[in-house]
Amino acid sequence: MPIVTEDSSKIQVSPGQLFIGGKWQNGADTLETINPATGEVITTFAEAGSREVDSAVKAAREAFPAWRDTPPAKRGKLLWKLADLIGRDRERLATLETIDNGKPYFESGKIDIPFTAEIFRYFAGWATKIHGSTLPARGATFAYTRREPLGVVGLIIPWNLPLVMCSWKLGPALATGNTCVLKPAEQTPLTALALADLIKEAGFPDGVVNIITGRGTVTGAELVKHPDVNKISFTGSVPVGREIMKSAAETLKKVTLELGGKSPNIIFADANIDSAIKGAVNGIFYGKGELCCAGSRLLVDKSIHTQVVDGIKALVAKMQVGDPFDKKTRIGALVSKEQMKKVLGYINIGKEDGASVVAGGARAEMSGEFANGCFVQPTVFDNVNENMRIAREEIFGPVLAVIPFENEDEALAIANNVDFGLAAAVWTSDISRAHRFADKLEAGTVWINTINMFDPALPFGGFKQSGFGRDLGEDALDGYLQTKSIWVNLS
Repeated sequence: MPIVTEDSSKIQVSPGQLFIGGKWQNGADTLETINPATGEVITTFAEAGSREVDSAVKAAREAFPAWRDTPPAKRGKLLWKLADLIGRDRERLATLETIDNGKPYFESGKIDIPFTAEIFRYFAGWATKIHGSTLPARGATFAYTRREPLGVVGLIIPWNLPLVMCSWKLGPALATGNTCVLKPAEQTPLTALALADLIKEAGFPDGVVNIITGRGTVTGAELVKHPDVNKISFTGSVPVGREIMKSAAETLKKVTLELGGKSPNIIFADANIDSAIKGAVNGIFYGKGELCCAGSRLLVDKSIHTQVVDGIKALVAKMQVGDPFDKKTRIGALVSKEQMKKVLGYINIGKEDGASVVAGGARAEMSGEFANGCFVQPTVFDNVNENMRIAREEIFGPVLAVIPFENEDEALAIANNVDFGLAAAVWTSDISRAHRFADKLEAGTVWINTINMFDPALPFGGFKQSGFGRDLGEDALDGYLQTKSIWVNLS
């Protein structure tokens, strides 16, 4: 996807098509993608209807036998090459990510795009390490297992970390020998389309990766119900996850889901308070709060409550909201007008329910080219109780709810008293307490004296309504493999 840029206000992007069988083609319809910082149209892109989805699945199905039989070392080399190309094009990809999503350029360029390349390298290493076992079996037999790819997998990507999420799913799927049909979110299609060019350049055979764009209700729905798709991996909202499960049941395809979160971030009185305050701010406001694992519930020991809230207020007051390409900006634009409306609605709900706004609490008014942008002030609510909607429902924006607690038992009860279980954080100098909480917290990831740490080797996924299955790490491979038992009669 060509991009021309002189500065942040003169970016031009070519219209996007569908990448099917190694070739670009038009779709059934055309959509627009909007720069949420300015409200202006960036470019148009194609929408895949049932015919185009079927073509993409057929291309993946035809490519599967050869890709399955490709030597694992060669699959690994191609993934490594793709990582190198992502690193080479880091600035271009980061620019696309920022204009499409609204996040600060420093997040895209310094964190997200390099992490994407790191993930592809990690899974490149796994390609040669997938194996079965020999097992003792009854009689004069030789018995062993093989771990084999599923076939064609559908990968549905969210809009908050567009290119990172592509690597979370493409990496293990391709390393294990599957072929893929990937659908990025309709709000942020640009980096996935740019990735298609790099996949072609890296030398992946045609049809191994197909990238189709469009609305979830159209393109995504067609992909999920397609009978020749063996598995769907989805990251997104709980309601959409439920609909995917229902639709996938018709063809009994495998499903893994990474859904919402309402992660507790717990600060005890014996913690390093300065570090915990910085962690609380980074835990909710990185990525504009549009992270499923954002530490959106801050549970604070009553004895340090005022100190912590005052410290957070002081840091938030220094956070610049605005132009995502300004190096000083820490809060960019929310991804869309719809998302901004949702977040502002929850802020109003918090006020109506009696929570106290101690920072932010409104749309961030901008001027000039950003006057129509989707900017929301980083917002902190105090005097929140665990039954308020802002303490129980996922807002997916820069909104923090501060909840005081008296003791360990109360903190644990509040932390687990939600439908979600994606992540949690604990700040304490008591190592015994840290491990007790790590054991008892109902969450797929627990951070101790840190927050929002990720590594390609550490699995990520949820408990309860945050979904099932894992991305990243060795555990991610299981979602793209099936086990075959083989018996040989030696008598």
